[in-house]
Amino acid sequence: MFDFGKWTSAFNSFLLGTGMPEWLGIVIECVIIGVLVLLVYTVLALFYILYERKLCAWFQCRLGPMRVGKWGLLQVFADMFKILVKELICLKGTDRFLFKLAPYLVITSSVVMLACLPWGNGLQIIDWNIGIFFVLAVSSVGVLGILLAGWSSNNKYTLIGAMRSGAQMISYEISLGLSIITICVFAGTMDISALVSEQNSMWFIFRGHVPAIIAFIIYVIAATAETNRGPFDLPEAEHELTAGYHTEYSGIHFGFFYLAEYLNLFIVSGIASLMFLGGWMPLHIPGWDGFNMVMDYIPSPVWFLAKAFFISYVIIWFKWTFPRVRIDQMLAFEWKYLMPFSLANLLLMTLCVAFGWHF
Repeated sequence: MFDFGKWTSAFNSFLLGTGMPEWLGIVIECVIIGVLVLLVYTVLALFYILYERKLCAWFQCRLGPMRVGKWGLLQVFADMFKILVKELICLKGTDRFLFKLAPYLVITSSVVMLACLPWGNGLQIIDWNIGIFFVLAVSSVGVLGILLAGWSSNNKYTLIGAMRSGAQMISYEISLGLSIITICVFAGTMDISALVSEQNSMWFIFRGHVPAIIAFIIYVIAATAETNRGPFDLPEAEHELTAGYHTEYSGIHFGFFYLAEYLNLFIVSGIASLMFLGGWMPLHIPGWDGFNMVMDYIPSPVWFLAKAFFISYVIIWFKWTFPRVRIDQMLAFEWKYLMPFSLANLLLMTLCVAFGWHF
């Protein structure tokens, strides 16, 4: 499989070979990477908006957006232009500093997590030996932005939506983290690149036996709640709270929340593909050398994106299939059932690793 690290190494050697100082070369590389991350962030967000609209229409036997562009492909660009030209409104009684800070906290958390994902063989920006721990820590920053948005708006509906979102995200982070720790116990590392390379022969969801499958199911459920997706979309329950914690936002500030919501869907899907489905690693079956060779011809970014889009499809499927639950049902499901089951599954995986009960 082609290693994209050769391109990045060659570009780094080219910059240093021009005679420029090393610090200047690093600055240029950081600027280029930052621009690429923001570009990918925007393109993915626009794609996911259209992706969900088309899937929603398909589930409901409709066509979805069809008027702007061929098959409605330009509808998301029209929506983006509309958001950009809208006026930024800051109402009286709001805490102006925190009101304006909140969307940037949410978008920053999302962008940093996006940079941690392994997009392909040699295509990873942030790669530490505690990469998974770093991702979990950064994901908590987004909760602060949502809480600040609800509180600083000085509106009872936004405050209720923010408190719901905080309770929901903090609660389901436990099951989400336990599912990820379960796979880290099996792999014996928290290094993102090492997690991918460990799945060279077979993905963890197959090698990890029953505990890995259970952890995958728990992760998908918890990730759906973590991203405030239906049927766990209580923070934005339209019939109760209008638009929840971002009711008072307009223009690009509302756009930040809107983009972050869809990108968080991609991020949790990308982490699921990393932890359970091999990330960018192709499907390899031991003993099937010819099949494995054919799989290696498929570029690694295609593998990663295909897996992430599949997990996103499942999460979107949940939203348009199941009715919205009540807030007490949602929290009771986490604390009474999902978290104890996650702890028991972590113990089961530990026993499997200790006694070698896995492939």
